[in-house]
Amino acid sequence: MRLIAAACVGLLASSAVADPVEQFGTAMKYGLPLAAAACAADQGRLEDFAVRGVLQAALVWGMKEFFDGQPISRRPSGEGKGFPSGHTAAAFFGAADLAGKCFDDRPEAGALAYGAAGLTGWSRLHAGEHTPQQVLTGALIGFTFGAASFGIGTEGAGFSVGMRF
Repeated sequence: MRLIAAACVGLLASSAVADPVEQFGTAMKYGLPLAAAACAADQGRLEDFAVRGVLQAALVWGMKEFFDGQPISRRPSGEGKGFPSGHTAAAFFGAADLAGKCFDDRPEAGALAYGAAGLTGWSRLHAGEHTPQQVLTGALIGFTFGAASFGIGTEGAGFSVGMRF
């Protein structure tokens, strides 16, 4: 239920975007991390979540600045600061946190969260905002910080992807 509410907030925030695919990607950029933050607050691990979120965003921003002007950072439009995809990183951060820490007993919900994050990456390709390499790098950064736990305010550090087969 919280995931749906957070996604609706994200949809409202992206109403200026005309393309529904791009609109979905922007909604998930905000919706998945917001849903994960609500879960983290309920579970008493909001501080750890916030630290990981800030570090993930700082790494993405820092990489965009560091690689600006390099071929890897050139967007399909020719503009710079495309490496890595921040939308994809944020969506995978939220999805990995949800799947590993909130939906650990419901793998189908975790799979849906990862699917929404994957569609976010695809939306960035569809919009011509990023290359596949930029999207994949964003996904890996978001996934890594989302699945991690630094142990702040808890018993210890860990890493959980929330998918069991």
